Amino acid sequence: MKFVRFGDRGHEKPGLIDDDGNCRDLSGVIDDLAGDVLTRLRDLPITMDDLPIVEGHPRLGACVGAVGKFICIGLNYSDHAAEAGATVPPEPIIFMKASSAVCGPNDPIIIPRGSEKTDWEVELGIVIGKPAKYVSEQDALNHVAGYCVINDVYERDFQTARSGQWTKGKSCDNFGQTGPWLVTPDEVDDPQNLPMWLTVNGERMQNGSSATMIYGIAHLISYLSNFFTLHPGDIISTGTPPGVGLGQKPPRFLQPGDVVELGIEGLGTQRQDVIAD
Repeated sequence: MKFVRFGDRGHEKPGLIDDDGNCRDLSGVIDDLAGDVLTRLRDLPITMDDLPIVEGHPRLGACVGAVGKFICIGLNYSDHAAEAGATVPPEPIIFMKASSAVCGPNDPIIIPRGSEKTDWEVELGIVIGKPAKYVSEQDALNHVAGYCVINDVYERDFQTARSGQWTKGKSCDNFGQTGPWLVTPDEVDDPQNLPMWLTVNGERMQNGSSATMIYGIAHLISYLSNFFTLHPGDIISTGTPPGVGLGQKPPRFLQPGDVVELGIEGLGTQRQDVIAD
């Protein structure tokens, strides 16, 4: 199933995409796609024909609500690590993105004041559906509610030249476009073999696949669960393939007026206008 959240920011309703591509209103069944609801998505009492069709083209919100932790994995694609001139990390590199950065898939990228190097990253997102603590790799995928597209936008100069850790460059407002859909695992044949892409103003910048991940999804869930409990609604953003702005020759960064489009096979697409704060 493909779940969505639609409506004005902060007032999104849950929805479901039917076989004809219509958005069906789920608000009569659940209050939101958040928290413990994510644990029982497969067991929801849903009869598609009984759900009203949402008319028009409402704004889409992030495909999961009330995000607790937004956990990012750095340098997790072998081809991206090579692009960055970095060695393969001996363990996953973990950092956090503030949950306040999370926004809808087509909400604008807002270049923050003082930014010089706002960059893009198409990433495969994992949404946790069942609490995970000290889980094995063999059991890890049983804790997944679904998968989604993420644009892990970041400001390189804030991240590397302003002292401290990566969080400040990753957490600006609207630096976490998430969705359009939360796609349940039964619809994803192999999450470790998903083509992904990103364009800027129609020019293909990233063209990769989750097949080149260094640390796979099951390993990441198991690894993270050794340090803290993963709760329903937590997001793991699993890294990006090559083609980021810093890797261009010469480096290229986002400017107001740019248009970014991105997608992952089977998980939908995003489109963002770039604006100044």
